[in-house]
Amino acid sequence: MNVLTVVSHPRTNSLTFAVADRFVQGLHDAGHETEVLDLHRSGFNPVLWEADEPDWSASEQQYSPEVEKEIERMKKHDALAFIFPLWWWSMPAMLKGYIDRVWNYGFAYGPNKLHHQHVLWLSLAGAPIERFTKRQYDNMINHYFNVGLADYCGIPNSKVELLYETVVGTEPGHIDRWMTRAYNLGLNYAKH
Repeated sequence: MNVLTVVSHPRTNSLTFAVADRFVQGLHDAGHETEVLDLHRSGFNPVLWEADEPDWSASEQQYSPEVEKEIERMKKHDALAFIFPLWWWSMPAMLKGYIDRVWNYGFAYGPNKLHHQHVLWLSLAGAPIERFTKRQYDNMINHYFNVGLADYCGIPNSKVELLYETVVGTEPGHIDRWMTRAYNLGLNYAKH
């Protein structure tokens, strides 16, 4: 399987990038191919301007050269993985802008859907699991990513994986568990 792995974090020395590295190692050890797209260092502009608004009356959509380039990148892969910190119970603005601009009408939804069979949303959450379950944030997050995004865009196999307490849980045992989990998610990618 050829997996596009999209990483969104402003610092390359972050725990998010360490988790991404272990995930990619797992993918490689399982025999998968991957391309890592670092949204911050790629120079991607997350702001949607007029050039990337759908033309609802046109049968064929034309977007900005930057978005067309990212659409072509996505077409080269048959699976997706997104690795990011969970901010305000959702994805960072950089990743949201990528989804807004690239998963656009005519490519990801509407008359055409994404061709990808699998997507993994691997997110690092600073809060403990109890804060999620208390207000059912975990259910909302799962529904948003698995149904609101993946299913709406035609991806049949979507999984959200949250690594909890990534800010306060700095004991070596926590980090080892997160790294092992990330590696195993890559190693068993097609099985989710």
